Amino acid sequence: MEKFDDLIKSKSPVLVDFFAEWCGPCKLMKPILEDLKKLIDDSVKITEIDVDQNEDVAQKYRIQSVPTLMIFKEGEPLWRQSGVMQAKELKELIEKYK
Repeated sequence: MEKFDDLIKSKSPVLVDFFAEWCGPCKLMKPILEDLKKLIDDSVKITEIDVDQNEDVAQKYRIQSVPTLMIFKEGEPLWRQSGVMQAKELKELIEKYK
């Protein structure tokens, strides 16, 4: 949990993809996040959190469905949405929080 807390304290936005191995839509997000990495600069971090491996983090942020995407900055959750989103939409969102 401490590692996750350190990660989201970044002054730049951090996009977190809460996923599960057994989740079909989560598998669709993987290539979308790869595309997103190509569209944004290195100041923005993108990370994936397996809810089954990190139950404490999932509980803390009340993750009830996967995939759930959240944007954090300086430790604060700024935005969240469940379901698959396209790279271009995510890029526009991240730009708002820079």
